[in-house]
Amino acid sequence: MDLERVNAILAEWGEPEYRSRQVYEAATRELVGSYEQITSLPAALRRRLSEAEPLLQLEPAERQLSADGTIKMRFATRDGFPVEAVAMKHRNRRTICVSSQSGCPLACTFCATGTMGLGRNLTAGEISEQVLVLAAILRESGERVSNVVMMGMGEPFLNYDAVLDACRTLNDPRGFGLGARQIAISTAGWVPGIERMAAEPLQIRLALSLHAPDDALRTELMPITRRFPLGTLVAACREYRRLTGRRVFVEYLMLDGVNDSGDHASRLASLLGADGFHVNLIAYNPTGSLYRGSPPERVSAFAAVLTRRGISNSYRRSHGQDIDAACGQLAVKGVAELRRRRRDERRAARAAGAA
Repeated sequence: MDLERVNAILAEWGEPEYRSRQVYEAATRELVGSYEQITSLPAALRRRLSEAEPLLQLEPAERQLSADGTIKMRFATRDGFPVEAVAMKHRNRRTICVSSQSGCPLACTFCATGTMGLGRNLTAGEISEQVLVLAAILRESGERVSNVVMMGMGEPFLNYDAVLDACRTLNDPRGFGLGARQIAISTAGWVPGIERMAAEPLQIRLALSLHAPDDALRTELMPITRRFPLGTLVAACREYRRLTGRRVFVEYLMLDGVNDSGDHASRLASLLGADGFHVNLIAYNPTGSLYRGSPPERVSAFAAVLTRRGISNSYRRSHGQDIDAACGQLAVKGVAELRRRRRDERRAARAAGAA
């Protein structure tokens, strides 16, 4: 959804301003997939717009449905980069997890996206469009989006402006109308982004992808720790808490034999303290790496230590284990397709030059 481009086209054609509003409301509130569905526009204008600029920028490339109701979508951008989004089901709620980048430069060792490197940043339209497409799919079965989390491919704070613009689009009461507190941004620990978000008037939630209670272990899992050690990172989160009054949601993947001992739990409690943080213990969805998820009894013991130390915590089970639901798994296929396509294009160009 490149609405700026659509608005510029309509203005160039001398269309009244309310035409832009009609397109925006149809795309974000009515969840239309093409201009032909915007019946408030004249038929001739619909045809003309269809020829000039597509309403949706992302092309659906693959859809997977899990037995637990999880829906995983792989899209391709107009220049061929893979993007993925997931609709997870929690009882009667639907949480949409979207990507902010195609690939990721941070190379966390437990994440399939980290094996891809960075393709490019996504635009605000490409980010919000992931939500709108999945929302339209859910509507077919009478469901609606309850929450949106920027926890898919990429580090959101390395694409800060586009991510915040997408959040504003999703929050806009004239359009999609999702409450700000139903939107969360998850960071691997990019401190400048945390500091900027603390000054944002939009009351979206902050989540921290932590996964280790000390710098040595976290550096093995998440190389970004070399740039922003835990002392600096936690201090930034505490300042965010002071300025906004909002808790920080800590994501902690439970990795068997890596970060899940009682001692790890005790050190995590000491790092965070009893105020300002809520820890989500997360079941690991295997990505083909050497890591395995912790057994249930160790997760329970870990949670018990946190509870005794006064740390608010909960356990989030894994979704879509029978499909490629872990972050980056489905997009890796898209990377292979992109490389094949570009190889074919280079061969065709060489053949044309030789001719």
